[in-house]
Amino acid sequence: MAEPRSDVVRNRGRILEAARSLPRAGLRLNDVARLAEVGVGTVYRHFPTAHALVEALATDTLLRMLDLTRAAVADPDPAASLERLIRAALELQLEEGGLQTVLLAAEDESPEVHEAKRELLARWHAVLERAHAAGVVRRDIDAERLQHLVCGVEHAARLSAAADRDILLGVLLRGIRA
Repeated sequence: MAEPRSDVVRNRGRILEAARSLPRAGLRLNDVARLAEVGVGTVYRHFPTAHALVEALATDTLLRMLDLTRAAVADPDPAASLERLIRAALELQLEEGGLQTVLLAAEDESPEVHEAKRELLARWHAVLERAHAAGVVRRDIDAERLQHLVCGVEHAARLSAAADRDILLGVLLRGIRA
């Protein structure tokens, strides 16, 4: 397979850099093209949809979250590993504004993102199963519900003062206890 042309690599980098400076919600490829100083067709050649661009921006953070879930599965303490995982997931979602969109999307543009999300959900299930077996988390909390709760706390944290983050997270953690 041939190496991509240098202008192709440079344009992709400019597009990603421009997109990083914009809010992920309502991201418009025309705005990205203008900021990157490339034609809109160039943006569409790299990213056929705004969601594909958001996925590209969030992929590194998604993979970091996957590493954290792998560590949580390996941790012998089900309560501590679940709490650390929830805290880390919230921090990553607050750090990368498009991660929530990627996590909750029904369809994925990238096979890498699709596979990472599949593994991520399976590992969240494994962490929760251990927490259920240890009696530390409510039985009606599954991985999907917990993912939605973390996304809800992320949204609330973005609307609140930074000092409120721990309060909101504490409410979530107390609310899922058995």
